[in-house]
Amino acid sequence: MRGTSERVPAVTDSQKSDDQQSTGPTPAAPAPAAATPGAVKPSAIKPSAVKPTALKPAAGTKPAATADSVVAPPSYSTPLEEARRFARVTEDGHVFVVVDGEEHAVGQYPDASQDEALGYFVRKYDDVVNQVLLLEHRVAAKAPTTDMEKTLSGLAEQVAARGMVGDLKALEERIAKAREDVALLHEAERQEQERARAAHLAEREALVAEAEELAAQDPQKVQWKQASQRMNELFEAWKHAQKSGPRLGRGTEDALWKRFRAARTIFDKHRRGYFSQLDADHAEAKRVKESLIARAEELSTSTDWGHTAAEYRKLMDEWKASKRAARKDDDALWARFRAAQDVFFNARNAANAALDAEFEENLKVKEQLLEEARAILPIKDLGAAKKALDSVRERWDQAGKVPRSAMQRIEAGLRQVEDAVRDAEDEQWRRSNPETKARSNSMLAQLEESIAQLERELDEARAGGDQRKIKKAEEALEARRTWLETVSASAQDLS
Repeated sequence: MRGTSERVPAVTDSQKSDDQQSTGPTPAAPAPAAATPGAVKPSAIKPSAVKPTALKPAAGTKPAATADSVVAPPSYSTPLEEARRFARVTEDGHVFVVVDGEEHAVGQYPDASQDEALGYFVRKYDDVVNQVLLLEHRVAAKAPTTDMEKTLSGLAEQVAARGMVGDLKALEERIAKAREDVALLHEAERQEQERARAAHLAEREALVAEAEELAAQDPQKVQWKQASQRMNELFEAWKHAQKSGPRLGRGTEDALWKRFRAARTIFDKHRRGYFSQLDADHAEAKRVKESLIARAEELSTSTDWGHTAAEYRKLMDEWKASKRAARKDDDALWARFRAAQDVFFNARNAANAALDAEFEENLKVKEQLLEEARAILPIKDLGAAKKALDSVRERWDQAGKVPRSAMQRIEAGLRQVEDAVRDAEDEQWRRSNPETKARSNSMLAQLEESIAQLERELDEARAGGDQRKIKKAEEALEARRTWLETVSASAQDLS
C-alpha cells in the first residue's frame, strides 16, 4: 500500500466544467486545494475486505462484443454502488482505488459531496472502457490496425496511472486481450499484404514480359499500328499499377522498370528503323513509277498500234514488278499511268471503229463469196471444184478487209472449203501414184507365193498325220489369205 506522503492530483475547475458538460449540471465548487500529507488514512480501509470483481456493464446492457461478433456498444455508466467496491472517498474529497488488495490514491475533488467526487473518477473509468469497447468493435470488423497498438498503449498508461475508479484489474486484462486480438489481426493484414504484393509483382512481371516479347519481334513482320497501340497500353497499365498497387521494394521496382524501359527503347528503335527504311523504299518506288509514267506518256500519241500496244504491255509488267509507294502517292501515280494508256488505247479504238465502218461493205461481199464456196461441197468433180474455188479466192482478195469482230469467223469458213478441196487432191494423188501401185502389186505377188508354199506344207503335214504341223500350217495359211484380201481391195482402189 502506498503511503499518504505520495502526491495526490487535484481536480481543476476546467476538469469540473468538462465533467459537468458530459454528465449534467452539478453544484459550483471553489477552486481545488492540493492534498496535504496525513489527510488520508489508508488504514481505515481493510484491503482484505475489498474483493475486486470482473468488469460488469450497467444494468440492462449486453456483454461486450468478441472478435467473432459485433453488437451495438452498450452504455458503461458504472453505478456508484458498484464503484464503491473498488474505491474509498474521504470527507474532504480524496478518492482511493483498490487493485489486487492494494489502495492507490486517485485524486481529490474538494468542496463537493463524496458521490460527486467518486462519480467524477468513475466517469474517467467509463471513458476508458468505452474506448476499449470501440477498439474491440474495430478489431471484430477487421479495420486497419495502423493506430490500434498506439491507442492500446495510451489506454494502458491511463489505467496504470490509477487516475480513475472501477475494476482496473479486469480492465487491464481486457486491454491485454485486445492486444492479442490486434496482434492476430495485424498478422492477417501482413499475410494479406504479402499476397497482394505477390499478385502485384506477377502483374508487373507480366507487363514486362509482354513488352519484351513485342520488342523481340521481327520488325519486318510486326503490325506496327496494333503493336504500338499495345505498347502504349502496357505503359499506361504500368503507371497505373505503380501508382495504385502495393510497394514492391526499391530494388525490385528498379529492376522491373529497367527491363520495361529497355523493351520500350528497343521497340521504338525498331519502329523508327522500319519506317525510315519504308520511307526510303517508297521514295525509290515513286522514282521508278514516275519513270514508267514518263515512258507511257511518250507513247500515248503513237499511231503504230501494234508495236505501241506491245510496248504498253511491257510497261505494265514493269509496273507490277515494282514496289509500292506510299498509299497516297501510289494511287496518284497509278492514275497518271492509266491515263497515259487510255489516251493511246482510246485513239486506237476510235481508229478501229472507223475502219470497221468502212469494212462493213467488204464483209457483205465476202459473206456472199463464202456461200458460193460452200456450194462446192460435197466434191464430185475435183477439177470443177478447184476451178470454182480459185474464182472465189480471186474475188475474195479483191473484196478487201472486213471488221475485226467478223474476221476470224469469215476466214475460218473459207478455210473449211479449202481444206476439203485439198483433202480430195491428196486422195486422188494417193490413188494414182505409180510407186504406190508398184508396191501394192509386189505385195500381192509375195502373198500369193507364200500361200502356195503354205498349201504345200499343209498337204505334207496331212500326209504325215502330224496334227501339230497341220494346225500350225492351217493358222498361217488363214492369216495369209486374210492379208491377201485386204491388199487386193487396196489395189482395186488405186486402179
